[in-house]
Amino acid sequence: MSLNSWSKRWLLTTLGLLIIIVSSILVLSMILLQDRNSGESNLSLNQVRLKVNPILLALEQNYQHLNEQNIREDIRSTARETGVLLTYLNLDGKAILSSDPTSEGTQVNLRTALHYDLHHATQAADGNDWLDMAFPVMDGPTGSQIGNAIFSIPQAMVTVQQSMTFPVILISALLLLSLILSLFLFWMKRKLDKHLLSPIHQLKQHAESMLKGNYEEKIQYNRNDELLEVYAMFDLMRTEIKHMSEQRIQQEQAQKELITNISHDIKTPITTIKAYIEAIEEGLCNDQETLMEYMGVMRTHTDKTARLVEDLLVHALQELGQISVETRELYSGPILETMLKPIEHVVLTKGLIYKGPNYIPNVLIAIDPTRIEQVISNLAANALKHTAPGDTIRIDMELESEHLNVTIADSGQGIRVQDMPFVFQRYFRGQASHAEQRVQEGTGLGLSICQSIIEAHGGHISFTSKEGQGTTFRFYLPIC
Repeated sequence: MSLNSWSKRWLLTTLGLLIIIVSSILVLSMILLQDRNSGESNLSLNQVRLKVNPILLALEQNYQHLNEQNIREDIRSTARETGVLLTYLNLDGKAILSSDPTSEGTQVNLRTALHYDLHHATQAADGNDWLDMAFPVMDGPTGSQIGNAIFSIPQAMVTVQQSMTFPVILISALLLLSLILSLFLFWMKRKLDKHLLSPIHQLKQHAESMLKGNYEEKIQYNRNDELLEVYAMFDLMRTEIKHMSEQRIQQEQAQKELITNISHDIKTPITTIKAYIEAIEEGLCNDQETLMEYMGVMRTHTDKTARLVEDLLVHALQELGQISVETRELYSGPILETMLKPIEHVVLTKGLIYKGPNYIPNVLIAIDPTRIEQVISNLAANALKHTAPGDTIRIDMELESEHLNVTIADSGQGIRVQDMPFVFQRYFRGQASHAEQRVQEGTGLGLSICQSIIEAHGGHISFTSKEGQGTTFRFYLPIC
């Protein structure tokens, strides 16, 4: 279930509960209102007692003197002041004293006339505005009943108006609380949509845009909350993916250029070799000296083709992370001396000055002779590309902190400052001046391959250079 659907269900459920609460409050209000309007439930027996107590007290104190006219008038006067009608009956039901003198002496049916509680009195009233309530009249000294006093009392006089203040306040407070809670729920839903669902939807749109290859649109989020970190990481991911995409495009372009360059570089020596072979077949070599000269040219171009193919093979292995380096524990002296002899010959042939090492340390190292020879040959070939006749190429070897340090330096054109960070990157060949177009010869793989081989030996390779004054490459091999 989506977060949006969940929030809607949660809101509807809560609103449903609020509607039930409000409905219950309204039903309770109606019940309270009906109870308030119900006369029976509002009549108070205590109110009746308060009204008739003075009359009952006068009857109990003067029941032996009720035949005296002044006492009878006093009791009638008290009844009139109280607002009730009095009929005093003796125990046999004869009316002794009444607010209506004409009814005195009449006989009353005690079974139907006496109502000692409000319930029966209300039923007997049958909608009449007056209630007939009976109270026993007691003899104080003996505690025996001497008669019954029937009081006709207006219902309005004994009706207690129940206070509705507290219920009204309670109901109003509950309704107000329900309203506030409803507004709070809608506010929470709006806030959830604005500050959570909307940013998530925006992130989704950015993700869809990135899937389509659009990495340029920067992600903006202006609130300082938890989602700011998510947006920041998402934008960082966008930047990284953009960089990786640009690198991939550049790498694909570089690989295309590499294939084109290698195809051209291989085609040239093969064409040359083919031409010399055809010349030999046609008998243009009349003597042994010319034949050997042709063979030397063919060998040079064959070596160049072999180096190109080897670089391409190592590059393919490097892409797969499978450069084959098979080290063996060998003494460095004889191995390195064998590697330097062909380099000296090539340098001198090019008209450059060669300075070899005065001493080659003979220590035990874990080395793959083929790969290390490839490193030294690549570094020497790189030096040859940056030098001209009369320049110097120097090779030194020394022990340094349990490492064998190999230095290959030249006094050539050096490396431009802006090119230095990219020297060990694959396909990078630098920007040559118009006078030094030959700097761009090659595949741009040599130094990258050298770095991979040295690191596979557990060593390290670095360089220093100054434009116009030469370049020095150093690599270190650990001693066993």
